[in-house]
Amino acid sequence: MKTVLKLEELMMFLLGYFLFMQMDLPWWWFFALLLAPDIGMLGYIFGNRVGAFTYNIFHHRGLAILLYFIGVSHLYVPETELIGIILFSHIAMDRMFGYGLKYEKGFRFTHLGEIGKKHG
Repeated sequence: MKTVLKLEELMMFLLGYFLFMQMDLPWWWFFALLLAPDIGMLGYIFGNRVGAFTYNIFHHRGLAILLYFIGVSHLYVPETELIGIILFSHIAMDRMFGYGLKYEKGFRFTHLGEIGKKHG
């Protein structure tokens, strides 16, 4: 089942890339911006609770889809569309590698299970 879920995330990542390619931007911007959502990790400077909150905001697929739809709506805000696509693609990439939404217990505790080496 794990392989099937990773393939599903790969397909979502490719969808994000496809949507990006519909925009009038150079292809390399996609890869240059792909890690930008990890800025949410900076919240961990203020502790696990704030860190989990900020990380999860920047890694919430629903928010990514909402921003994309706002961007392509009748208002047409291409910057918002771009942010939605990058968030969506980044999230799919993270989930492919086993990084999920964080629990307040600590960075390595995610909804997909514990990541990294255990200390002790």
